[in-house]
Amino acid sequence: MSGDGEIIMEIAPSEARRWMAIISMATLSILMFYVAIGDVSDRLRLLFALMGLGVGWAANHLRKSTVDSVVLTREVVRTGSGRVLTTVDIVARVDRGIFAVRPSNGFVIRLKEPSGHGWALGLWWQRGRRLGIGGTLGGGQTRAMADILGAMVLEREGNIKGPTNWRGPS
Repeated sequence: MSGDGEIIMEIAPSEARRWMAIISMATLSILMFYVAIGDVSDRLRLLFALMGLGVGWAANHLRKSTVDSVVLTREVVRTGSGRVLTTVDIVARVDRGIFAVRPSNGFVIRLKEPSGHGWALGLWWQRGRRLGIGGTLGGGQTRAMADILGAMVLEREGNIKGPTNWRGPS
């Protein structure tokens, strides 16, 4: 598989954070159905039932997607299951600023060229030249990955000189 280089960093949601998100969404789905069977008009009943189905589907998708992880190597950013999200050589910059459109507790990777579309609820999303990583991932871990990737981009562009044997955090 592409991107089998040495792993610099791998982040995955903690079990507590993962299950808290799943339970919250499942509870919201149940509440939507509860409102749908209450004393509301037929149109609202249909609306709440459809919303309940949608949120229930999202909770199941979250349950499935959060068993994976996000991996950073010298060559690629990929999932633990092997899907390559982007190669490091097309990363233009890493943005985790307050006004960045990014996932909760996460960061956005701006790419030099479009790299596809995809989504794993609670882990990452990708659309065109943007790749967002975060959601159910811990803020400290995503901050560290963003800093490492940002340093790799600066080193590649010659703006900083890093050690030749740099392997990431211990």
